[in-house]
Amino acid sequence: MARLPQPPRMDALKRRIRDHRRATQAGEGTFVRETYCLTREEARAKALEWFSAFPKAAYWTEVESWRQLEGDRIEFTMRRLPSAD
Repeated sequence: MARLPQPPRMDALKRRIRDHRRATQAGEGTFVRETYCLTREEARAKALEWFSAFPKAAYWTEVESWRQLEGDRIEFTMRRLPSAD
């Protein structure tokens, strides 16, 4: 029994998935990330700065991860979309 050819949309979808995986592996993910290591008060101010400059509703801004270090320092990563489009 002969196999039917795949519709063109399937090829396009496979191409997009492949390109996305390559970009993600190359560090070119969808999100912009920045990691900081600041005192507790400075960390709070930096996070508020991000949320003011890049509103959560438009940029999906969030504190992706954080941890408390010795000396009341906080290491954290902020994440947002590159644009609000």
